[in-house]
This record gives sequence, structure tokens and C-alpha cells, in this order.
Amino acid sequence: MVRSDHVAPIYVINLLIADLIQFCCMIVEVTRSEDEKILFVFSIIHFSALFASVYFMVCIALERYLVIAHPLWYRFRRTIKTSVVLCVLVWIFPLLFMFICSHFLESPELGFAILFLLPFPLLIFFLVGTLKALSASISVPSDEKRRIVGILVLVLLIYTLLFLPRIIWFLKVYNEKSQFLENYDFRLTNQSFILVRVSPLADLFLYVFMRKGFIDKILASVCCCRMDRNDISSPPV
Repeated sequence: MVRSDHVAPIYVINLLIADLIQFCCMIVEVTRSEDEKILFVFSIIHFSALFASVYFMVCIALERYLVIAHPLWYRFRRTIKTSVVLCVLVWIFPLLFMFICSHFLESPELGFAILFLLPFPLLIFFLVGTLKALSASISVPSDEKRRIVGILVLVLLIYTLLFLPRIIWFLKVYNEKSQFLENYDFRLTNQSFILVRVSPLADLFLYVFMRKGFIDKILASVCCCRMDRNDISSPPV
């Protein structure tokens, strides 16, 4: 899948690895090992893979944005080496950030909330920038444009629906830490916990959108239906 003219599969493969690591850590949690050191190590690995999966989605959105907004720059500057270096940084960054939060911050919850919240403005910027540059782009085929917009929208939806509740939970814990036991919201805790746990399953839809074929027909039919509705609603001249 990794070719010199298509670097997006590198991020997809790393996202798949991060999801598989999360599944393995969930299995260890279900077994309920009595050794606390083992649980602690796997919890660190799980959080690192979770944070890495979020930032690999950002990498996918960035790569798709560059295809539309800056096609010439992307065509001459994209290299496998650059993508591999970026993937290594994505794997290292969560571990380094978690170490700093746990050793130098009084409230690690605030650090985790910041780490989760950083991709949100980037994903919005990539989607808005892509939509603005979409009409002016002539070097990208129409089916590729539909797929790129679908990928960006899906990434933003996955992040918003599955990760924002956990960010709200982290901020709530940080703000009410002095009265945490009195104001503890079990409903928000359980819902945000479940949504984060199912995020690897939601990435399966992203893998489908990255492949050509059946999904192109669906996107094309949606666009055709929208054009037909506009033609029907517009009065004849």
C-alpha cells in the first residue's frame, strides 16, 4: 500500500496499529490481573495508543487537506521519509506529554484535556480550508474530491462524538477536584468511558472511506440526489 505517490496509507497503517494496541490493552483490563504494576504499564500503553490514534487522524486530515488546498506543493514535497518521521513523532509525543503531566503538573487531568483538545481546531481548519479550496481545484478528480471531503467530515465526527465527552470529563474533574466526591457525575464518567472505548471500532468506517470502490458510488449518489433536489426546488427562468 505504501507508494511514493501516495503517503496516506502510512498514517492509516499506524492508526490501525494504535487501534490494535488499544484492543490488546482492553483484553488485559478484562482479565483483571492482581499485579498492579502490570495494570499500570498497560494503562500507560493504552493511553499512549489512544492519544496516538487521535493524532494520526489529524495526520490523515492534514494530508487530505494538502491534496486539495496546496496540490502543487504537496506533489513535489511529499516523501515517504517525511511521513515516517512524522509518525515517529506522533508515537513519542503522547509518552513525553504524559510523563510531563504526571511528574510536573499538579493536576494531570488538565494536561490530558489539553492533549485531547489540541486536534479540535486543526480538524476544523482542515475541513473549512478544504471546502474553500474545493471549487478552485482543477487537478483533483471529482470522485477524489468527494472522498476527501467525506474523510474529513468523518474524522471530525468521530472526534466530536467520541472524544469531546472525555475532554469535558477531564475539565470537570479538574474544576471540581476539591469537591470531586460530592459532585461526581457517574453518568458522564460512564458515557465518556464507553465512547472512548468504541473509538477503534469507529475507525473502521475511516478505513472504508480510504478505499476506492463502493464508497465512491455512495458519495456520487448522494451528490446526484442533492443536485436533483436543487434542480427541482429552483424555479424555471
